[in-house]
Amino acid sequence: MDRLAAHFWEGCAAGELRYQRCRACAATQSYPRAFCLRCGAADLEWRSAAGTGTVYALTTVARAPSDEFRALAPYVIVLVDLDEACRMMAHGMPGLAIGERVRAHFFGHGGRQLPRFHKD
Repeated sequence: MDRLAAHFWEGCAAGELRYQRCRACAATQSYPRAFCLRCGAADLEWRSAAGTGTVYALTTVARAPSDEFRALAPYVIVLVDLDEACRMMAHGMPGLAIGERVRAHFFGHGGRQLPRFHKD
């Protein structure tokens, strides 16, 4: 497991979405990085998200990118604007629509818990 993403995946295993917040400028980001995307500071902290947000975009993946995800295809991938002011990519339930309110749930796949958004 990538050391930088370990805290995120530990949260998923506990049924919790986690994101980073910059202590220098208060920007939030969901993809684990060693620095803030807004100001470049390396002073980031992990926080727990409420797990709610709004669907920004979505697509259905018909052809899985790897053998690991082939059994899930077709599946929905969503970009969700979390209420904590950051956007994240995750799985989504079929039938979701852009602008719809959603809540994160988790499902087991490939030895870890993955976030999947459902209608709120």
